[in-house]
Amino acid sequence: MTRSKTQYVCQQCGRTAAKPLGRCPQCGAWNSMLAETVAPPAARRRSGSAASRSQPVRLSQIEGQADERLHLPIEEFARVLGGGVVPGSVVLVGGEPGIGKSTLLLQTAVRMAAAGPVLYVSGEESERQIKARAERLFGGQAVSENLYLLTETDLEAILDAAQRLGPRLMVVDSIQTVYLAEIDSGAGSISQVREAAARFQALAKSSGMAIFLVGHVTKEGAIAGPRVLEHIVDTVLYLEGDPFHAYRLLRSVKNRFGATSEVGVFEMQASGMAEVANPSEAFLEERVVHAPGSAIAVTVEGTRPLLVEIQGLTSATAFGNPRRTANGVDFNRMLLTIAVLTRRVGLKLAEQDVFVNVVGGLRIEEPAADLAVAVAIASSLQDRAVPADMAFIGEVGLSGEIRAVAQLPARLREAAKLGFRRVIIPRTPRGEAVAPNGLELIPARSLREALTLGLPGV
Repeated sequence: MTRSKTQYVCQQCGRTAAKPLGRCPQCGAWNSMLAETVAPPAARRRSGSAASRSQPVRLSQIEGQADERLHLPIEEFARVLGGGVVPGSVVLVGGEPGIGKSTLLLQTAVRMAAAGPVLYVSGEESERQIKARAERLFGGQAVSENLYLLTETDLEAILDAAQRLGPRLMVVDSIQTVYLAEIDSGAGSISQVREAAARFQALAKSSGMAIFLVGHVTKEGAIAGPRVLEHIVDTVLYLEGDPFHAYRLLRSVKNRFGATSEVGVFEMQASGMAEVANPSEAFLEERVVHAPGSAIAVTVEGTRPLLVEIQGLTSATAFGNPRRTANGVDFNRMLLTIAVLTRRVGLKLAEQDVFVNVVGGLRIEEPAADLAVAVAIASSLQDRAVPADMAFIGEVGLSGEIRAVAQLPARLREAAKLGFRRVIIPRTPRGEAVAPNGLELIPARSLREALTLGLPGV
């Protein structure tokens, strides 16, 4: 009889080792190698049989159904998934606790139940808790009879219920609470999460059922248990947002059936997650015009252009080393921008505390916002306000040059739609972009030239 054995698994990347290690040799995480008991091969083989194995099929004989998707009644959710849910797909939704994952998926389940049976599996809440939340979200509206609740953590029981019910959509909240009795390690371990995800994937592919899995995140922002989990599922979505702001961003980081880096914008309200049809207008609605230290950046999230307000503040430091604080922008890129302003433009920032903030809780990763960050800092230092109808697009290089960015026409159309009249853009040898009606394009080759055009007198 083959006995179970103990191995050590990194909870960050899934790397295994035969002995305990203080640091994972693959991802470099400290104290992440935890002991797990591995079931013998015979026990794992009982879950499948030779009769269930698929056979080789000619590609030319397979009927394509690439356009078939389940309609999602939440348009922002559908946008991130590429137009809807693909039958037989497994979607992983990750995010910090309390960010709104369960709320968003319960809203989706309730609305999709109007078109067919939907199974909502919860391993963390009771049936009464879910019922109370549904009443809070939908008030006195009748909930479809096609929505079924199951409070269970045993994987075999969940799979059995799903096969008997045959829903078109199943939500599992969360994957870390599901366990398989054949595996000795506890729920949420690498072995349990990997096996559970593989079983759900097999169910989805064989039945055509779409499955949503909820995953918790670690302190580093990665889905707990995860790297192995991200490889198994078809789509990985992250629900992001600042707990102190109402806006939430649903971001796609992997999608086998659509574009990656797509973003949907929601607002957390008492009635649940509400779609934000015009995110740019929402991010700018509290903007104070003619205020020094404020600049408008035209950024792109996925295929969606967004206009956001970037605020900069400089203040004479009271200590030997000036402070540098970034909220919503990459800290290293902010340091780069400050260095270019000091070295190439001649602004005296060595004795200034510098603070940069993106209004609305949005986090900007792309370098196209560099120019707006630089203008906001210079505007605060010189106490000069940027014209209210001006926006900025461009990446700042180490030599002080303004570099071209992608999807410039889409950015310009979004700026014109929101009433901006002037946009400073990079001057490129390929020629200038075509300006939408009512929008003046002001090309600049260097950061010094851009500041002169945007802040006369700098």
